[in-house]
Amino acid sequence: MRVEQLYTKNSHSWMMLGQDQERRSEVIDTNQYLIRNNDRGLLLDPGGGEIFSVVAAEFSKHFDLANVEAVFVSHQDPDVISSLALWSQTNPDLIVYMPKIWVKFIAHFGVKLENIRPIPDEGGFITLGGHDLEVIPAHYLHSSGNLSLYDPKAKILFSGDVGSALLPDDYAGSFVTDFEQHTQYMEYFHRRWMPSNTAKMRWIAQVRKRDVEMLCPQHGAIFKGEDVDKFLNWFENLDLGSGWSGVR
Repeated sequence: MRVEQLYTKNSHSWMMLGQDQERRSEVIDTNQYLIRNNDRGLLLDPGGGEIFSVVAAEFSKHFDLANVEAVFVSHQDPDVISSLALWSQTNPDLIVYMPKIWVKFIAHFGVKLENIRPIPDEGGFITLGGHDLEVIPAHYLHSSGNLSLYDPKAKILFSGDVGSALLPDDYAGSFVTDFEQHTQYMEYFHRRWMPSNTAKMRWIAQVRKRDVEMLCPQHGAIFKGEDVDKFLNWFENLDLGSGWSGVR
């Protein structure tokens, strides 16, 4: 897997792990993120059970996993969270922040209900080592209960499936380098799995209120600098939920 240090300043950092060239061909590739603040850790969408051992081993080279106190779950899909029971075994007190409407569904993964912190539809805040991270609603993009996470200190937005791309195996690097070429890897994903233009515009409006220097999706490459605005403009003009033939 590719490991990328996205941000580090004093006791605050972001790390990404993804683009697994050794995964089985039938398994979708995912990006996992770890935020560290004052030696406390938060995992974002920690991934499927089949990659748990690799993710845990790689992150443990850079951070003591005993200090991972919580997991943030953007939505309910198995590629997001089917590793949750394994992470809970490493730390029985692991806190799970997740959309309120998915609590009783994700409990099927073996997580104790007392460890779950439901996040209301309107979002809210998660505190990590004294630093507040902002939860932004992203409902129907693509899940009916879906959330993004914004870090005002690092100016990074974890966007979940928004901005995701289905990259070819020979894609080089963790960042988008040619936006116009990159759109070919995004269009099918967004038009096929995201049904609502109204939801899209609501999310874009919320993102544009924040100072975002990096937009980090759960699949594909990361948008940085002016490519963040390029993505928002592209997404704004993409018609969702209608006119899709079903033929790729």
